[in-house]
Amino acid sequence: MSARPTTLITGASSGIGATYAERFAQRGHDLVLVARDNSRLEALAARLRAQHNIAVDLLPADLTDQADLAAVEARLRDDAGIGILINNAGMALSGGFLQQSSESIDRLIALNTTALTRLTAAVAPRFAQSGTGAIVNIGSVVGLAPEFGMSIYGATKAFVLFLSQGLSLELSPKGVYVQAVLPAATRTEIWERAGIDVNSLPEVMDVGELVDAALVGFDSRELVTIPPLQVAGRWEALESARQGLLSDIRQAQVAERYRPQA
Repeated sequence: MSARPTTLITGASSGIGATYAERFAQRGHDLVLVARDNSRLEALAARLRAQHNIAVDLLPADLTDQADLAAVEARLRDDAGIGILINNAGMALSGGFLQQSSESIDRLIALNTTALTRLTAAVAPRFAQSGTGAIVNIGSVVGLAPEFGMSIYGATKAFVLFLSQGLSLELSPKGVYVQAVLPAATRTEIWERAGIDVNSLPEVMDVGELVDAALVGFDSRELVTIPPLQVAGRWEALESARQGLLSDIRQAQVAERYRPQA
């Protein structure tokens, strides 16, 4: 049993989640790994146990299934050893809004927003009570850019950013760290599962580079980490402009341009 807090990672069987598992295992954290593919989880767990002498528990789960989601929620509520939650599980959709089926929309929202929110809600009260803990939510730069043309996916990732920022305001005074990580296109299986050829994308980041950058932000307790952003001042300027907007939108009267003309 490690003296470090146990880390629970969703979507841990491959890609970003598996890489987070590698990195936290290297740091000496015990792990709880959540994903649908039990055989891949078992292979990853066996390797991490052997290489890093840590404990690895597996929770095979489809987070769009209510019973499976409830089981992971219960583990987060009841296991006092878990001190870090990595909300990584997610999916994308190919095609434009007019090409999406109602079933695919429901599943996307269930995984990218509902499951993430419920798992966070399961663990946050315990973290707040203990005055410690960290929640990492994997969003996307697509959530900042409707121009990228992934309207539903981008909307779910905009939700992740907003939720993370709001939770940070609520929970940081109680000692809980909340980080939003916004990757650009990263070489993982999410693209193939969405029916998108990753090799058709103009710029694709290596998953190890992405997670290592996210962990630099994690270690410095950065609130929003955007690994591909070369000029940090652009995000700072956006945040400054948003803050400046707050006083303008707290008004009891409509703006002059919206008043009916005589």
